[in-house]
Amino acid sequence: MLRWLTAGESHGPQLTVIIEGLPSGLEISEEDLRRDLARRQGGHGRGGRQKIETDVARIVSGVRGGVTIGSPITLVLENKDHVNWTAQMTAAKEGYEPKPVTRLRPGHADLAGALKYGHTDIRNVLERSSARETATRVAAGGVARKLLAHFGIEILSFTQSIGSVDIGYEGCDPATVTTKQIEESPVRCPNPDASAQMVTEIDHVGELGDTIGGTFRVVARGVPPGLGSYVHWDRKLDGRIAQAILSINAIKGVEFGAGFQGAARHGSDFHDQIEYAGGRFRHLTNRAGGLTGGMTNGEPIDLRVAIKPISTMKKPMWSVDLITKEPVEAHYERSDVCVVPAAGVIGEAVVALTLAEAFLEKFGGDSMPELERNHRSFLESIGQSSS
Repeated sequence: MLRWLTAGESHGPQLTVIIEGLPSGLEISEEDLRRDLARRQGGHGRGGRQKIETDVARIVSGVRGGVTIGSPITLVLENKDHVNWTAQMTAAKEGYEPKPVTRLRPGHADLAGALKYGHTDIRNVLERSSARETATRVAAGGVARKLLAHFGIEILSFTQSIGSVDIGYEGCDPATVTTKQIEESPVRCPNPDASAQMVTEIDHVGELGDTIGGTFRVVARGVPPGLGSYVHWDRKLDGRIAQAILSINAIKGVEFGAGFQGAARHGSDFHDQIEYAGGRFRHLTNRAGGLTGGMTNGEPIDLRVAIKPISTMKKPMWSVDLITKEPVEAHYERSDVCVVPAAGVIGEAVVALTLAEAFLEKFGGDSMPELERNHRSFLESIGQSSS
């Protein structure tokens, strides 16, 4: 069973993630994780924090000589900005000099978190509820990605819309789009014309001191059929993926395949017809998004995710002071104009972690050779080659 746990605050000394359940014998290095961490910090419309941090995940346990050894893997990401926050964020009583935040920010966890935990300083909430935590998930997702790639599974994402600029569900073929096409765009959109329009839209919104959201797609290709299960609600893989996606900061919706667009169609114009050719089953279309009955069906997993505009704006909204209850302008903490391109990278990470968990459930194995045997045996049993 793959398990992982993150810890750390936005301006604390470090972020930490522990991953347990990976087989021994998987080659992994800090360099394998560096690219995804850099992509999470990129994209047109990002704010000042990304200029301070250059995220590097340091492997401090579970890997020896570049290979996993079966014990828990610990990754540490240093917060370089912590040097400016030592007095406010120290764990000790000595030297502790807080500057309490009491102006509630609409759209954030501030109010609900303060009421739930009884805090009078909103910093106790915003430090952990910050999207800074997603850096740990991207690092952990890089480990899961390395495992899945060993078995021919590729995960990518691209921006489908920013504001009103939308390439549409059929505006990009998720089965053929390339990483090069995506990453050449400053907003990670493979359509050059739409990409330019998105950049213009972000710049316009930024000049207004406002923020803007959009949608991104996550696609997993090369996934074998049979991951997940139909027998219990909590084992259905689409439900597990949706939960993982919705746990990302600012995410407000997720759909698989044709999703809400498909809800307006007749069944004959939605369901994916099946054929048997070349020694294997396949679907003629993929409107189900690669999942039927809570299981992978052999087609690419395809999901679209909606992310709201970032809540912190240079042009602050009106709110209330937590202590005085008086009307105030909301507290301003460094923020971005648009994070849709970066959010897609985080989406890749949590999908990778969820698929890796399902993959290990299906094929088991405490070592890579054992996992390879089980995977190969299953594909042979359904008439598919693992090559």
